[in-house]
Amino acid sequence: MRLPYLDGHCDTLSRCLVTGESLLKTCGQLDLTRLSAYEPAGQMFAIFHDGARVPPEGIFGRVRRQYDLFRREKERYGVLMERAFLSVEGSELLECSTERLEEAALWGVRAVNLTWNHANAVSGSHCDDPGRGLSETGRAFVRKAESLCVLTDVSHLSDAGFRDLEKMARGPLFASHSNSRAVCNHTRNLTDDQFRAIRDSGGVVGINLYTVFVGGDGSMDALLAHFDHFLELDGARTLALGSDWDGGITGAGGIRGVEDMTLLAAAMERRGYGERLIRAIFYENLARLLGLAPAQEI
Repeated sequence: MRLPYLDGHCDTLSRCLVTGESLLKTCGQLDLTRLSAYEPAGQMFAIFHDGARVPPEGIFGRVRRQYDLFRREKERYGVLMERAFLSVEGSELLECSTERLEEAALWGVRAVNLTWNHANAVSGSHCDDPGRGLSETGRAFVRKAESLCVLTDVSHLSDAGFRDLEKMARGPLFASHSNSRAVCNHTRNLTDDQFRAIRDSGGVVGINLYTVFVGGDGSMDALLAHFDHFLELDGARTLALGSDWDGGITGAGGIRGVEDMTLLAAAMERRGYGERLIRAIFYENLARLLGLAPAQEI
C-alpha cells in the first residue's frame, strides 16, 4: 500500500523561523519534500516559543511571525501544504486571552495546548504547579475554544487540569503528542483513565517518538509497547501519530526523521497490525478529528 501520513505535532515552524530555512527543505527532521513521499500526507505545525524568554518583539509578536511564515509558505507551496494545519503550544503564547484565541482561530489554528511546561493563567502544567487545575480564566478559555471549534490539547497539561477539562468538555479531547504512563512512568504521558476519557470523547492521542517519553531502551519494541497498550484499551479509533519532530528529540526505534516512518509501519505489520489499523493510526483517526475524512469501522 502507499502509506498515508498525518501527524499531530511538530516544532518545525519555530525551527524555520530561527534558521531561516523554508518548510520545503530543511536540515531538521521534517520538511515538505520528505512529506510528499506519503499519500495523502499532512502535518500539524505548532507555533511555539518558550514563554519564559520574551523576545524583542514580544511573545505574541513571535507568534505572529510564525503565523506569517506559515501563511507565506502555504501561498508558495499550496499543493504540498493542502493538509498543513496550525496549532499553538501553550495558551500563554496567546496571553491566555480569549480575544487572542479568536484572532488565532481566524488564522486557521485548529488546536491549542492549554499549557506547555510552564504553569500559566489557564492551568498548572505536568511539571510546574502540577496540583493546580483550570482557573476561571482557564474555563473561559476552554469555553471560547469550543465555541470556535478549536481543539483543546491536553499534552503537557497537569493531571488536575485534565480532570477539570474532562468534566466540562463538550467535544472531543485531544492529546497531540503523549504516550502511555503505564508503559513509561513520566508525567508527560497519559494514565489509562485519561486515555479512556479521550477515547470516550471521540478524541485522538498522537504517540510521541521522543525516547525520553517512550522509555525502556528506546527501541522499536519499546515504541510499539505504547501502541500495544492503548490498543488493549480499545484504542483502535483513538491512536494517531504525534512525532514531536524538531522539538529537540531523538526518535525511538532508529527513526531519525519523517522519512523513516516506513520503519514504524513495517514493524507494525510484523507485529500483526492489519493494513486498516495501520492506515487508521497513520492517517484516518486524526483526519476524522480534523474533519478530513468520515469515520470508518476498524
